[in-house]
Amino acid sequence: MQRQKFTPLQNLFIPKIPGIRKGLFSNPSSNDFKAGINVALLAIPQGMAYALVAGLPIHYGLLGSAVAALIGGIFGGGRFITLGPTNATAVLLFGAFASVGLIGTNGLANSSALLLLPVILFTSGLFLVLASVFRISFIVQFVSRTVITGYITAAACLIIANQGRHVMGISTSEDTPPSTFLGILFFLITHLDLIAWPAIILSAFTAAVYLLIQLRSPTLPSVAGALIAASIAGHYMENAGFSIIRLENFSIGKDLLVLPSFDLLMEHGPLILSTSLAVCLLCLLEGLSIGKSLSARAGGRIDSNQETFAIGMGNLGCSLFSGMPASGSLTRSTLSVASGARTNLANLITGLVIFIGMFALNDLVRFIPICSLATLVIFIGISLVKIRQIRTVARATRSDAFAFAVTLLVGLAFSLQLAIFAGVLTSVLLFLRKVAQPQLIEYGYTKEGDLAEASALTKRAEPEVFIVHVEGELFFAAADLFYEQIRRVGEDPNQKVLVLKMLNAHNMDATSVLALEELLEYLSEKDCHVILCEIRKDCLRILKNSGALTRMNRRNIFPFVPSNPTLSTAKAIRRAKSLVKGGTAKVTILADEKKKF
Repeated sequence: MQRQKFTPLQNLFIPKIPGIRKGLFSNPSSNDFKAGINVALLAIPQGMAYALVAGLPIHYGLLGSAVAALIGGIFGGGRFITLGPTNATAVLLFGAFASVGLIGTNGLANSSALLLLPVILFTSGLFLVLASVFRISFIVQFVSRTVITGYITAAACLIIANQGRHVMGISTSEDTPPSTFLGILFFLITHLDLIAWPAIILSAFTAAVYLLIQLRSPTLPSVAGALIAASIAGHYMENAGFSIIRLENFSIGKDLLVLPSFDLLMEHGPLILSTSLAVCLLCLLEGLSIGKSLSARAGGRIDSNQETFAIGMGNLGCSLFSGMPASGSLTRSTLSVASGARTNLANLITGLVIFIGMFALNDLVRFIPICSLATLVIFIGISLVKIRQIRTVARATRSDAFAFAVTLLVGLAFSLQLAIFAGVLTSVLLFLRKVAQPQLIEYGYTKEGDLAEASALTKRAEPEVFIVHVEGELFFAAADLFYEQIRRVGEDPNQKVLVLKMLNAHNMDATSVLALEELLEYLSEKDCHVILCEIRKDCLRILKNSGALTRMNRRNIFPFVPSNPTLSTAKAIRRAKSLVKGGTAKVTILADEKKKF
């Protein structure tokens, strides 16, 4: 007796809990150590920069980088994704806090925001873990690249504008700083009289060093090199009597382990849930797209559910160790693969080196000028603006251009988490509009025997049999339009039989079944018979399960026969002619033509 195997349908309802993959660290090489160290040298200054973007103390970025890399190394599916803070998640977090007034005049999150952060991270991590367990990470397929391009562009603009005050050395005592791109621009324009020229000079020097390293030695860590040069220059400028604002040293003793306070869900539930969902969606989009791209270049593939589980566990870990949202980092993942990483051991080494460097650099952080770090953050923001992608989505179709514009404008005028939801909703609605706009055009045979569009003024004296090709999506959004157009066909006084060819009708649901029944009742009152032919098994099953089949005349229903594709239509036409008195009738064909948007 053979053991019964589970079918794919059965497996769908049996969640598979991902864990640590077997053989994950098999065949490590010295390149793993090289890749881990290289990525850590990049991640340390990036972590500080991303913390500044999010308005968090810099040790949140360092701890988030270390914890996410370690957990990603343990639970990740391979070498293609290196977890850590990213531009997009950092600016999303800043926008969420700023939208409710949790950002202070210094551009940093206040104590209330720091209490909310672990709860947001824990909630988003839990959502991601559940998505991997129930294997629903495929939902990211419903978010178009157009929406992501609009979101990233809006995030880049917000990053650049938000660092303007630090680059120009503007410091005010206003209680509520602006949180939107337009508000920040207005703030900068109205406070130009507070510009500190030493900050502008040092920012220009930092930019020059960064660009010089990028042009002359692109393999060197340009961010770290520019920060070191700026720190030295700032030290001499202070000795010369100029005022330079620097970062403050940090102490992580009491912040190393924190527990989320879930009591905050009662007071800040909408903010926590909306931000967590946005972080969850963005992490999936970033992490999985990066992993798929890098693995495809190497001739491999990733396990999306395993990587989703790793990202979720990374955010859960960051919620307990004063981290910030973790996702797949494009720059660190690319550097890791380019450095020859072969296993997840490279990610573990990255996390360990970041931990060591974080404690070693504690006393040195106070030498870094804030304006210099803000300048490097602006360069990171500029790198996010992809002109080629923007040109593509703006010119491809009007639907793409509109979805991009909605996402971008909502992100600039309101908030980033609202932008991504608005973009997704817009793109879905535009798609539904495209697939739910059929038009029926009447065709008939000319005297020469050719099939052509019939004139609207054609007189129909004899009884007619109308054949309608029902093609496209027949779901709820198209049901009313389907009913109206078929009803208009039925208004012809000479129409006696209507044949609906259902072979190319897809995704029938309860709404379309109800519309079909109403259509049958309406045409029955007009003494017009309705015949359904070429009905596939799935549509027939839906009609049967809904009970509609029992209320129809079974003699007017002809299922599709794959072995003889024309048999169903032939039987339907024969049946139609028998229903017309006298046995003869003119046959008119109606086809489906869809508009373009």
